[in-house]
Amino acid sequence: MHKGNHLITETSPYLLQHAYNPVEWYPWGDEALNKAKQEDKPILVSIGYSACHWCHVMERESFEDNDTATLMNSLFVNIKIDREERPDLDHVYMEAVQLIAGNGGWPLNVFLTPDKKPFYGGTYFPPVTAFNRSSWKDVLNNVNDLFKNKRNEVEAQADDLLNHIQKSNPGAILPQSNVDEENSIFSELDAEVICNNLLNQVDFAWGGFGSAPKFPQTFSINYLLRYYHFTKNSKALQAAVVSLDKMIYGGIYDQLGGGFARYSTDREWLAPHFEKMLYDNALLISTLVDAFLITGHRHYKLAVDETIEFVKRELLNVDGGFYAALDADSEGIEGKFYVWKYDEIKEILGEEADIFCTYYDVSVEGNWEHSNILRILRPLSEFAAEHSLDEYQFEQKLASCKRKLLAVRSTRVRPATDDKIILSWNALMNVALAKAAGAFANNDYNDLAINNFRFLWQSFYDQSSGQLKHTFKNGEAKHPGFLDDYAFLIQSCIYLQELTSDQSYLEKAFHLTDIVLENFNIEEGSGFYYTGKTQDDIVVRKNDIYDSALPSGNSVMAQNLLYLSLVLNKSEWKNKALINLAQMINLLKKYPSSFGNWACAFINQVFEVNEISVIGLNYTALRNELLQYFVPNKVLQSSEELNDSFPLLSHKAANDKTLIYLCKNYSCQSPEANVGNFMKKLDEQTALRTELQ
Repeated sequence: MHKGNHLITETSPYLLQHAYNPVEWYPWGDEALNKAKQEDKPILVSIGYSACHWCHVMERESFEDNDTATLMNSLFVNIKIDREERPDLDHVYMEAVQLIAGNGGWPLNVFLTPDKKPFYGGTYFPPVTAFNRSSWKDVLNNVNDLFKNKRNEVEAQADDLLNHIQKSNPGAILPQSNVDEENSIFSELDAEVICNNLLNQVDFAWGGFGSAPKFPQTFSINYLLRYYHFTKNSKALQAAVVSLDKMIYGGIYDQLGGGFARYSTDREWLAPHFEKMLYDNALLISTLVDAFLITGHRHYKLAVDETIEFVKRELLNVDGGFYAALDADSEGIEGKFYVWKYDEIKEILGEEADIFCTYYDVSVEGNWEHSNILRILRPLSEFAAEHSLDEYQFEQKLASCKRKLLAVRSTRVRPATDDKIILSWNALMNVALAKAAGAFANNDYNDLAINNFRFLWQSFYDQSSGQLKHTFKNGEAKHPGFLDDYAFLIQSCIYLQELTSDQSYLEKAFHLTDIVLENFNIEEGSGFYYTGKTQDDIVVRKNDIYDSALPSGNSVMAQNLLYLSLVLNKSEWKNKALINLAQMINLLKKYPSSFGNWACAFINQVFEVNEISVIGLNYTALRNELLQYFVPNKVLQSSEELNDSFPLLSHKAANDKTLIYLCKNYSCQSPEANVGNFMKKLDEQTALRTELQ
């Protein structure tokens, strides 16, 4: 084994995977960047993440090969980056490679001038010429030749690329907008356009949007659920339900252990890339909670419970944080941990195997690469009726079989765990837990969310600087926090305040918002940069507005500002968010699947925000009951007593009853003492508004 390179002192599992490559890898930092300048060498930056299948493939084929390593070491300063530790660098260099090669992905291999400017790159390169791709060695030699013999052209291309990236920053190209309160630009007609454009992309047979590969696209589903809630458009609900159902029944969902893989390689959600990411599961839990509140369908709650159980079992740190991901591979084979041969199941389950295999699409020949991925082709109620089975008894039998198979699976060689803790992803899971705790009145989820937040604040908030860090491992928080970290943690403060009525969460949210406005604000625009103003090791500050695998920090901050502006009566926060949202309307209508979280913020403004306060001795019971209803466009505060620090908790009638107030722009209607009556009033007002428009 190689003696080890400069990665051996890192904490990232991905970087440590490469610590004993013969390639002389460096982490991103002054040592490597100064070396490139001193030796006037081009920099090779290779970016990936621990659960990335093709990253492992390229490592085995090229980075562990001594001849290839010798070539890389002689020609370049080689830097390895974990994209989950440094998403800011990944954003910039991914855009460069997309401009150069026309596509992107991981591993991302990009070549830089000694002053960090990209000039060439690509994704996976094979060890020999194949798949219409040059071999990795050919690429290395050609780039070296280009750098040595056409240096002026290289520098010119690097400058052009960087200028293009700078000019394409969304904040620079969004139209300026003014928001007129008397003539709102947030119209139901535009909300309908967004819905119809999403529906045009829906696969109504198998769910999801477009064709393979299929990603969950929870933000688009969230929008359709909201659109149904406000308008009772049945097709919107149908699209959301078929998408969630097919995912829950498919191979993308772990039928034995709970939890979702990152995406499906096929139209039917059968064969995933098997890595399980914390953020995907957090976002899907949140969406499934909403779907349950709207439909009452029990299998949504079951999927939430199983997924939270998976997260607790396999990703929960003893101190309360959640690990980042599980690898796709085990024993060097993708999916080996999760798939089954028919004979294995037959041996374990005996006489129960036949009905189990029929239900879960298991066959002798296999449904995927001569093995079987468990999936459900018919819902349990339909299957039980077709086979003349008692539904409850059959459900119990399946649960028993699943426990037996899970016990056997637990003895297999496990996929590796990426055990770094990422603040933004944890905050998303915290929101999911808070939503599930409220919707299901589940005290365990409540405690899990509170303990997780306590860990996050203690571990990621730097008392000396008053700012957040991004990752945590081995007792050490590293890297300055990005916009996502702040935005998602502020959002979790909001949900925890609604769940617990503990106003200290709001105080933390206000403090973090002040930091965002100070350190991330785009002076000439309305949004926020991805990186803080004190971070100086990137070549360009990006303004990320796309809702992709994660919601954009900008879309979440717009929601946060709108919420908190009502809590504190800060009109300047509200105006900033409304202007930013108004700038997005044309993009939302044209490309709703790329801006789904923005669209959810938009539709809340279309149907106006409900300011709800619960005040009185029995506030916890009424609050808990309210949380079991779907009200996406709400600001909720609850307290035993009036509190002049918050407009929604002040200037209300105080008497022996616990009362629920509904207000718009702080103008309140007569209060209700009964949650059912309150919700009936709220629904009637929503229906009336829809009719009037």
